[in-house]
Amino acid sequence: MELGLYTFADVDPNPQGGKGPEAARRVRNLIEEIELADQVGLDVFGLGEHHRPDYAASAPAMILAAAAVKTKNIRLTSAVTVLSSDDPVRVFQQFSTLDLLSNGRAEIMAGRGSFIESFPLFGYNLEDYDQLFEEKLDLLLAIRDGEHVNWAGAMRAPLNGQGVYPRPLQEPLPVWIAVGGTPQSVARAGAFGLPVAIAIIGGEPRRFAPLLDLYREAARRADQDPAKLKTSINVHGFIADTTEAAADQFYGPQSEVMNRIGRERGWGPTSRAQFDLSRGPHGALFVGDPELVAEKIVAHHRLFKNDRFLLQMAIGTMPHAQIMRGIELYGTKVAPLVRKALTEAQGEAKATA
Repeated sequence: MELGLYTFADVDPNPQGGKGPEAARRVRNLIEEIELADQVGLDVFGLGEHHRPDYAASAPAMILAAAAVKTKNIRLTSAVTVLSSDDPVRVFQQFSTLDLLSNGRAEIMAGRGSFIESFPLFGYNLEDYDQLFEEKLDLLLAIRDGEHVNWAGAMRAPLNGQGVYPRPLQEPLPVWIAVGGTPQSVARAGAFGLPVAIAIIGGEPRRFAPLLDLYREAARRADQDPAKLKTSINVHGFIADTTEAAADQFYGPQSEVMNRIGRERGWGPTSRAQFDLSRGPHGALFVGDPELVAEKIVAHHRLFKNDRFLLQMAIGTMPHAQIMRGIELYGTKVAPLVRKALTEAQGEAKATA
């Protein structure tokens, strides 16, 4: 199982020193975080696209390109690319270029996005939400599959044999579908034979397990190659030297972000009691010391049989030093424990087969 991180490059939406300096600070720190994740042996780093004052990554491919020249092994992915409000030609060109810069480590995680700001920003009608994504995903996959593209749809001008360049090192360039729990989206990813990433940020993770069953069944019915059917769970969490420190450090920034979003969407405010319940064995938060977090990752792998696990630690105004320590512990303590446990489990399964 691949282990990694993702973030939205959170910033203070009302910084005292100005939005430009605040974003510059965050981007510099983010590059350091990706470098460290690579150095400690993590497998993947994802960066989400948002168009809001509380996030600095409206153009993830730009930041990932900067990270590409400073890293050697870690895979670099969007998390997510809001494909509905972007142009698939430009998305492919940007991530194909990233693939060349990184010597074949780029990925696209395509999704509808968790916010809607990009739709009016780029002149799209929210009434076309579903059709935009379906058509643009179809076009992106057509570009990926062939240098010269013949394609027509209702939401964009057609392509009549034009070439799309540059072509990536990886053939094909990996494209994942990110979903938030909609059965139709999961089934579509399975029918297309595309890897799927499920965001789990609340409730009990086990309630998402049937979605992966649906995904695999849809793929089977479409005669998709089982080897293509990779799955990821993407969660919130934090790692510190002690479980108490991890909880105390993470609660403030994480709850502030969730409450801010909750006010926009009509959720009630969170509390420390709810937070502490959610970081329990059956909750959605992966917060604790390395041993506790490793145990929870392994337990959920038994439930999901997932190929990838991505952790969002850099949420809100988490101090950079604490994030760096969390990444260090993730790579040097958590990852070896998880890999050892999964290797032993595979050995036991083979011995009893």
